[in-house]
Amino acid sequence: MKPRIIGLYLPQYHPIPENDEWWGKGFTEWINVAKARPQFRGHYQPRIPADLGFYDLRVPEVREQQADLAREAGLEGFCYYHYWFGNGKQLLERPFNEVLASGKPTLPFCLCWANHDWTNKTWTKGTSLRRDSMIMKMEYSMDDHRQHFMALLPAFRDQRYITVDGKPLFAVWAPNDIPQVEQFIELWQQMARDNGLPGIHFVGYTPNASGRSVSGKKLSLWATDESAQHYNILLNKGFDAVMSSGLFRAQSVCHGKLRMLAYYLAKNTFLPASNRTDYAKTMKHYYVPEDAWENVYPTLLPQWDRTPRAGARTNPLTNSTPEKFQKTVEEALALVRNKQPEHQILFLKAWNEWGEGNYVEPDQKYGHGYIQAIRQAIEKIENP
Repeated sequence: MKPRIIGLYLPQYHPIPENDEWWGKGFTEWINVAKARPQFRGHYQPRIPADLGFYDLRVPEVREQQADLAREAGLEGFCYYHYWFGNGKQLLERPFNEVLASGKPTLPFCLCWANHDWTNKTWTKGTSLRRDSMIMKMEYSMDDHRQHFMALLPAFRDQRYITVDGKPLFAVWAPNDIPQVEQFIELWQQMARDNGLPGIHFVGYTPNASGRSVSGKKLSLWATDESAQHYNILLNKGFDAVMSSGLFRAQSVCHGKLRMLAYYLAKNTFLPASNRTDYAKTMKHYYVPEDAWENVYPTLLPQWDRTPRAGARTNPLTNSTPEKFQKTVEEALALVRNKQPEHQILFLKAWNEWGEGNYVEPDQKYGHGYIQAIRQAIEKIENP
C-alpha cells in the first residue's frame, strides 16, 4: 500500500457576493496573486499559473483537470477547506457542493473545517471596503454542531469520502478554539453511530512549537522541544490524530530566539519586519521525532510566501525548488513508513494556496516540477 498523501485544497477561486461586498466586485484570491511584486532581490513574485491559468472553480472542467494532476502526483485525494461559521452560515461552499452533487471528479476527498474568523486583515491591511475589522465571526453551540453534522452527512456517506479505520476523516483547523471541544467530539461520534457510520476520525491541526512553553515547567520563549505536549493536548481532548506543522519551530531554530522576538515586536511598528529563511535550511528543522507517532500525520510544505496577501512584513521561505521539495517528501515518507498502512498519512500543505505561495499546481517557472517531485519521491521509496 502506497503512502496516503492528501492535498489541502482552497476553494477561494470564484466570486461570491460576500467578497464582492468586502473587497470589490469580482474579487478572488487571484487578485492578490497577480498584483504581487518582488520585495527583495531574487524574490520569486509574481507567481503565474501555467496549465490551469487563472481558473474559476465553478467550471467542472477545471476541477477534473485538478484531479488529473493530483493523480499524476500520486495523491490519494483532496481535503477541501470547509467554511462553516455557525447558525448554518457557510462561505465558498459551491465548488465542493458541486463535486458532491455531480459525482465528479471521482478523486477521493475529505473535509477540513477552517473554523477561524474572517477579518479585514485576511489580505493586505487597508484594502477592505469595510472599516470594521470583523467580517465573519465563528459562533459555536451544541445545536449548531447538530445542524453542522447533518449538513455533512451526505458527504460522509459518499463512496469517495476518505476514511481511516473505516471512519470518515474530518480535520479541524483550530481545534483549541472550539468551546467544550470534548463534548463536540462526543456528540458527532454518537450522531455518526446513530446514522449508520462507525464514527468519525477526528484530526486536529497544530504547530509543533509555539511562542511560549506549554509544559508548565519553565518560562520559555519559542520553546522548540515540546512537540509531544502540543500533540498530546489534542489527543487527550478526544482527537484521533494530529496534523502537525513545523514551520514556526523551524524558522525559530534558524533565526534564534532574539531575532524571532525582534521580528514579532517589529511587526506592529514602522521597523523592518521581514523574517525570511532559506527553504532547505528551514526544512532541516521542520520535522520532529514525534512525527513518527502512529497518530501524527505530518505536513508536506512545498513553498511558503504570504507576501501576496500580507505584503513585505511576513515570513517567506526562499530558494525552494522541486528538487529540494522532493528531499522533504522523502524525509516525510521515511517518518511514516513504519506505521500501519491506514495511518501512513501526509497532508500536502497545500495543493493550491497561491496567495501564500504554498502550492504544487503548475506555474510558469517550474511547470509540473513540484507534482513530479511528489511522484518521484513515492517511486523512490517504493523501489529503493
